[in-house]
Amino acid sequence: MSNTSGDTSGDSSGDRRDRDTEGRARNARPRDGLGRPLPYGVDGVERQPEGVVRAPEDTVTEAQALLAAGKPFHAHEVFEDAWKSGPDEERALWRGLAQLAVGLTHAARGNVTGGARLLRRGAGAVEEWGTAAGSPRPYGIGLTELASWARELADVVERDEAAVDASAWAPRLRGGDS
Repeated sequence: MSNTSGDTSGDSSGDRRDRDTEGRARNARPRDGLGRPLPYGVDGVERQPEGVVRAPEDTVTEAQALLAAGKPFHAHEVFEDAWKSGPDEERALWRGLAQLAVGLTHAARGNVTGGARLLRRGAGAVEEWGTAAGSPRPYGIGLTELASWARELADVVERDEAAVDASAWAPRLRGGDS
C-alpha cells in the first residue's frame, strides 16, 4: 500500500524525514564544517541555531568568527538570520553577505561554477546596496574591499578549478579590526 499522506515516517524505504509539527523540514541531520550532510548518528559540527535575532554588530562578529574557523556555511546561516529579521532597508545587504558566505562554501567544496557565480553575485549585491544606501562601511564592513576579495576568489577558483581552503580564504569583514 502506498503512502500518499505525505508522512514519510512510515515509508517502507526507511527514509525518515525530520519534520516540525507543521510538516516543514527541519535541519537536524549532522553536517560537517562546510555544511555537507553527514550520515545520521555521526557527530557533526555544532549547528548555528536558526532564527536568532542579533544586533547587527553581533551578527558581523559571529559571522567573522565562523568564517575565520573555516565554517562559511554556518556564517551564511548567521547572515540569513539578519536578512530575515532585520529592517527591510538592510535585507539586500545581509542577503548579499549570505551569498558571499555560500560562494565561499561552494568554492571550498570544489563547486567551481556555483562558487564563482555566488561570489560575483554577492559582490555586486553588497556594492549595489552600499551605493544605494550611501553607506560604504555599514557596521564597519568594508563593502568595496569585500567585493574585491570575492571577485579575486572567484577568479582563483575558476583558474585553478580546485577547492580552496575556506579558512585561508576567509574575508576580513571589518578589514584590519576584525
